[in-house]
Amino acid sequence: MTGSDASPSSFRLAYVPGVTPSKWVRIWNERLPDVPLTLVPATAAEAPGMLRDRTADAGLVRLPMDRTGLSAIPLYTETTVVVVPKDHLVAAADEVSSGDLAEDVVLHPLDDTLDWERPPGLPALERPATTADAVELVAAGIGLLVVPQSLARLHHRKDLTYRPLSDVPQSRVALSWREEETTPDLVEHFIGIVRGRTVNSTRGPQLTPQAKAERPEKSGGDRRKPAAGKQAGQGSRRGSGAPKGGRSGRSGKPRRRS
Repeated sequence: MTGSDASPSSFRLAYVPGVTPSKWVRIWNERLPDVPLTLVPATAAEAPGMLRDRTADAGLVRLPMDRTGLSAIPLYTETTVVVVPKDHLVAAADEVSSGDLAEDVVLHPLDDTLDWERPPGLPALERPATTADAVELVAAGIGLLVVPQSLARLHHRKDLTYRPLSDVPQSRVALSWREEETTPDLVEHFIGIVRGRTVNSTRGPQLTPQAKAERPEKSGGDRRKPAAGKQAGQGSRRGSGAPKGGRSGRSGKPRRRS
């Protein structure tokens, strides 16, 4: 997409493995039906380059990453887990620490997204090329694997399980886009969606005429607040027929004694 495009025909969103943008895509389609959103799968390593070369207009990426020329807002932080065979001792615990893996081989794939100084456990002889390859090695009993929880779910196998791992780095998912964005309005629309802004928000996307027509009207719009100094269902103290003395319910003349 170039700066000469007056009205972009679509919005291209890159997303990395483990991220599920389906909810946000559904909201986009409801609010901007005239601008199709195209999903572009990308690895964590590929995503920043795809934003810079305009293969995608925005991306759901993992931090840390090279942010040269890119803006990013963190969306959420994932739990880090260790993937183990179901018969491993770790499977009996609710949560483990990195020290519990000290005597286990822990695989460190080349596409790892965690910002390690040094991974826990014993290093393998070779680093697997991908997380998917590492999962296969875990199933074969070669070692264990530490990943964000969404990647453990993505590569789920019946013979494997995972447990939360404490005192280790965590992966943050962020929305990123080019600093010199040629479609800032569309990026702002998507930012509003992922941050939960409503259609009535001043910074949210503008409704299309069709969406405006289908928006339900608010109930109770004809109710009026009582005037200042009055309570609902009551008149003012003066001018309502009550005597100035404040004794309501009695006539102004005294009763005659018999």
